[in-house]
Amino acid sequence: MKMMWFHLMPYTELPEDFRQKHPSVWVDIHSSLFDPKRAHLMYNDFMDELEFAADCSYDAICVNEHHSNGYGLMPSPNLIASALARRTTQVPICVMGNSLALYNPPTRVAEEFAMLDVISGGRLIAGFPVGTPMDTCFAYGQNPSMLRERYLEAHDLVIKAWTEKDTFAFNGRYNQQRYVNIWPRPVQQPHPPIWIPGGGSVETWQWCAQMDYVYCYLSYYGYKAGKATMDGFWAEMARLGKDRNPYRAGFAQVVAVAESRQQALDLYTEPAEYFFNRCLHIDPRFAAPAGYSTEATQRAGLESMVKKAANAQTLIQGDKTNRGMTMADFVERGYVVIGSPDEVLEQLNALADDLHVGHLMLLMQFGNMGKDLTQYNTRVFAETVMPRLRSRFAEYEDRWWPQPMEAGERAPLPAFAPKLAAE
Repeated sequence: MKMMWFHLMPYTELPEDFRQKHPSVWVDIHSSLFDPKRAHLMYNDFMDELEFAADCSYDAICVNEHHSNGYGLMPSPNLIASALARRTTQVPICVMGNSLALYNPPTRVAEEFAMLDVISGGRLIAGFPVGTPMDTCFAYGQNPSMLRERYLEAHDLVIKAWTEKDTFAFNGRYNQQRYVNIWPRPVQQPHPPIWIPGGGSVETWQWCAQMDYVYCYLSYYGYKAGKATMDGFWAEMARLGKDRNPYRAGFAQVVAVAESRQQALDLYTEPAEYFFNRCLHIDPRFAAPAGYSTEATQRAGLESMVKKAANAQTLIQGDKTNRGMTMADFVERGYVVIGSPDEVLEQLNALADDLHVGHLMLLMQFGNMGKDLTQYNTRVFAETVMPRLRSRFAEYEDRWWPQPMEAGERAPLPAFAPKLAAE
């Protein structure tokens, strides 16, 4: 099993009365809540945390793309990944990912991902999300009924830009380019491994099977709620004649570990309640625009994580206090894997048994968690839990993992030593 350290980069200082006074953390969140000088410190803490995870020997470090929100301060994950490519040496960098339908032209993604792969020496995992409706349809104004078609065409252009050796013309419905000839080209051939994050769409499952891509279920609500979706995914893989290699899939899970269960509850209750009650405070009017979900997905009774989050907010708002759920709710429902190392190990073994996923994306910084606590959570897991999970799925080959350059072929990186401003 691969254990990957995933950072959302949430804004950590939303006010205590945020739920009561603001309708949504996404799209129309008020700009007065954002303090650039405080965010300067947040970003640098977040970067320290990602580099710390790399030093703790996690299998990969992960970043992603969102817009107009306080849930995740990464409108350009490629900027973060470029810094990580220079400040780390061995760890794969998973950009999960670039929302293809938002780029005009999509060759920008082909170029920037190729740059990241070259700078890092072939350590890139390329994620291609369709994107949440808040990001794509509301923040960036895309027509939801055309979004998937635009996405698929952009994907085809990026793949051809990576693999076609000669200059070519591309004449699609949404993209017309007379000369496509990207420089640089990626180190990994024919291209970096491609992973597709999703929330439970039948078409996404089928497309991942057709293209032999990794399907990543990015759930907010833990492995208990994720079982129905992953059962559906594996049933569809069986119907399509695909094997049950667990590395076909990934899953995101909030994890909080400490020396004892009570210590974990004491340490992580505040950041967990901040994350679920403020960072996921999504107005239902932004969660499911007409045309975003396909007919087949609706007939299958599948709901995206975003829509579930918005529906949860509606239920919570039925309570006049509108305070949200508590840590007890999160633990009971499996939203958070929490406890001592032995207890966390037991829960993650249950996750591996129930979901059959080989790529576990760990959310170990969540909500308003500070750098010290994040590094504590990261270190304790790496020392006490991760070694005991490594042997899971050892009988399978991970064909979807980066193939970097040999160490002796890579550029030596000097120790980081910032100059004094006066110099």
